[in-house]
Amino acid sequence: MSVVPVTPVRPPMFGAFSGERGEMGGGLHGRVLDVLGHEIAAGTHPPGSVLRTDEVEQRFGISRSVAREVVRSLASIRLVVGRQRVGNVVRPREEWNAFDPQLIRWLLAADRTAQLKTLAELRTAVEPMAAAAAAQRAADEDAARLVALSERMVATARSGDLETFMAADVEFHRLVLRASGNEMFAQLHEVVEELLTWRAGHGLMPEHPRPVAVRLHCEIAECIRSGDRARAEEAMRELVAEALEGTLSGLAGAQAGAR
Repeated sequence: MSVVPVTPVRPPMFGAFSGERGEMGGGLHGRVLDVLGHEIAAGTHPPGSVLRTDEVEQRFGISRSVAREVVRSLASIRLVVGRQRVGNVVRPREEWNAFDPQLIRWLLAADRTAQLKTLAELRTAVEPMAAAAAAQRAADEDAARLVALSERMVATARSGDLETFMAADVEFHRLVLRASGNEMFAQLHEVVEELLTWRAGHGLMPEHPRPVAVRLHCEIAECIRSGDRARAEEAMRELVAEALEGTLSGLAGAQAGAR
């Protein structure tokens, strides 16, 4: 992989990092990481580009220790790899840790539609199978909790309490993955949660949740409680497809309104 030096780019929010070096508090690392992560995800620093620790330090006016921590965080997500006498080289996209919640956020910011479709494909492959497995394996208390969560979603959808609705939605999907009894499915809960919370945080949820989505949550919960593996899988597949349709519709509406 060829190495391309990076010309430092002053971020729009650069002023937020100015002041005493290393005196910005615990949030400094996160803010610098967020800027660089967004830039790598958007292709500002393409594969083969070099991020030197001293350049990160100078660009943001931060201490060497904070700059190193930021680079270590990027490396932990497999966005960069350190090379002696070269610096921190941006990896090819296929080597990135695609399941990292921070990276998912950055990719959604870079290309919403493409990343939404990628995440929908993952959910379509995993969540229906998880629902089917949960119909066979879920403990009684987990099945009862799913029903209670679906009932809460019905009530909050009617009242327009979107915050409580979203909290129940996130817990519902987390519990389905866990109740599947498959530890690999269970570990994907952060991916699903990131997508659900991102959608709500970007105004892509309708003012009142769509009735079909609420109904499908109820049906999935009842199928898991009754042990109907086939219908649990089918209903979850319908729900994931409906969620993608609703999100893309909301995104198209937001883009049209911005013109």
